[in-house]
This record gives sequence, structure tokens and C-alpha cells, in this order.
Amino acid sequence: MTAAPLPDWVMPPPEGFTAEDLDRLADLPPHTELIDGSLVFVSPQASFHSVIHAGADIPPESTALHASDVMLAVEVVAPDSEERDRERKPELYAKAGLPHFWRVENCSGRPTVYVYELDPATHAYALTGIHHDRLKVTVPFDIEIDLTEIDRL
Repeated sequence: MTAAPLPDWVMPPPEGFTAEDLDRLADLPPHTELIDGSLVFVSPQASFHSVIHAGADIPPESTALHASDVMLAVEVVAPDSEERDRERKPELYAKAGLPHFWRVENCSGRPTVYVYELDPATHAYALTGIHHDRLKVTVPFDIEIDLTEIDRL
């Protein structure tokens, strides 16, 4: 009896994986993320985990975005990736120059949204608000969301 050959992604290249590698690697587990050149395998996202510049030229089949096309990154914190979602990803988004970042936490089954804006002097995010029942902001666009109604049909 012989063992099945291992997939290409089991052994990372010395310089780490790139976004282009994700498109060519066969049989990657669903929801694979690329962070710092490493493949990170995350559990499927629940429905709770469900903005690009209007002028961005992105083909519908594209699986990657240019940071300059992203106005807002929204990260929904998952129990199995809390440290990455709260610390590493915002650091990477800020370094890439994404002007706005929202972190959504599940607090007793209801969303709490932490809103951040990139400080151009420090290249780090500054907290501009914490929203429990209602998210109302004017940047990067005017929006008002009743967070108490978010899961009602």
C-alpha cells in the first residue's frame, strides 16, 4: 500500500506563499487565508461573518484586490482567530494604507462595531467609536445601521 502524494501547499517556498500562489494551488481547504506568506486554515464562517472604491477596475473573477482600491476593511472576529483578527490583520491593513477599518465582535449574540480611521502621521489606526445598538458614521460614507435588527428577516 502506498501513500497518496502530498499536495504542493504542504511545503511552503522559502520566501513564503504569495496571493498568486492561492490561485494555482490545488485542493486548498476552504477559507484558506494568506498572512505573512503563510497559509492559515480557518473554520468556515458563520452567517454572523458575512468596500471597494466605486471606480476600481476589478474583473468579476478576481480573487485579489489592490490596497489602493479598498476604502474599508471589515473584520468579523472569529473565536478561532481572535488574535489575528484583533491585532495582526489591522496592523497589515494599516501598513497597506487602507484608510478605514471596522472590527465586529459578537457580544452575547449581538454585534459591536469598533470603528477606526488611519492616522496618516503614525500610519496606525485610531479608534473613532464603539457602536453597540446603532452604527452611524459619515466616513468613509454616510451609513446608519440598527445593530439590534441585524439578524431579523
